[in-house]
Amino acid sequence: MRGLRLPADHPQVKSGKVGVLLVNLGTPDGTDYTSMRRYLKEFLTDKRVIEWPKALWYPILFGIVLNTRPQKSGKAYEEIWNKELDESPLRTITRSQSDKLSEALADAGERVIVDWAMRYGNPSIASRLEHLRAQGCDRLLVFPLYPQYSASTTATVNDVVFKELLKLRWQPALRTVPPYHDDPVYIDALATSIETALAGLDFEPETVLASYHGIPQSYFRKGDPYHCHCHKTTRLLRERLGWPEDRLRITFQSRFGPEEWLQPYTDKTVEALAVSGMKRIAVINPGFVADCLETLEEIAGEAGEIFHENGGEQFAHIPCLNDSGPGMEVIDAIVRRELSGWI
Repeated sequence: MRGLRLPADHPQVKSGKVGVLLVNLGTPDGTDYTSMRRYLKEFLTDKRVIEWPKALWYPILFGIVLNTRPQKSGKAYEEIWNKELDESPLRTITRSQSDKLSEALADAGERVIVDWAMRYGNPSIASRLEHLRAQGCDRLLVFPLYPQYSASTTATVNDVVFKELLKLRWQPALRTVPPYHDDPVYIDALATSIETALAGLDFEPETVLASYHGIPQSYFRKGDPYHCHCHKTTRLLRERLGWPEDRLRITFQSRFGPEEWLQPYTDKTVEALAVSGMKRIAVINPGFVADCLETLEEIAGEAGEIFHENGGEQFAHIPCLNDSGPGMEVIDAIVRRELSGWI
């Protein structure tokens, strides 16, 4: 009420702001053993990521994986590490995406505050939610940066957000961004990325692989829609480019452990194409919004080596959308749509 005087001991409360939180998978703080182990522990103890019973998984994780994998992963990260800023490319790019989105939303006034977080590692979701709340954000849009939905990616981001809100007496109104695997602005951006990249090559690939991060087949059989989303993205992208099926092929990478994962596997496909006599290929990663270990080291590095070692001659990795113009158009369009009625 106008003119109402608050008690002297009443806490000062900020409100009326709208927060937008971009969330990507995660990153270690450094490439050393301790940093890698801390990051891998947080990642691999997530029940959304590894669905095995703890009694079966934890002896393997704490007895073997966390004693051996930090060194191996640390060396891989060293190959792609942003030495200038002493951080992973994923952190560099996600920060830039947040900064550029904030600039793009300046027309909405000072009411909108954009921030970013990592599901695993830093900055944590909890810390950034607290920051937005302290700035007076009583409405919150959480954007898990995964075009294709999976319980092991999108859902685990939302899990943490929901758990953090359980701690609050005054919760913000909450919206979460749905999967956008078939959104025309996303498909157009991918097509533009491919066309631009291929135009800059000194060779024409005989085929292009659309390589997505894999998940275990068992997750798919339990009802995870990820496999279907990946196939729809690839089909729509193929149609947008006007290419036949063998010109843009779908594969899955980054398998871990003894389980059967979604197939065809990227590394096996790259090897088979080279052995069969194919000399020129390119690979794009439509499921990643920012270049990271899985795109820069595993695809641009390892997959390229596999291709050349088996008789291939020319290999190209097409960068992720990152903070490029088309990439930011995707993020901006989706955020504005999901903020409808709030700004």
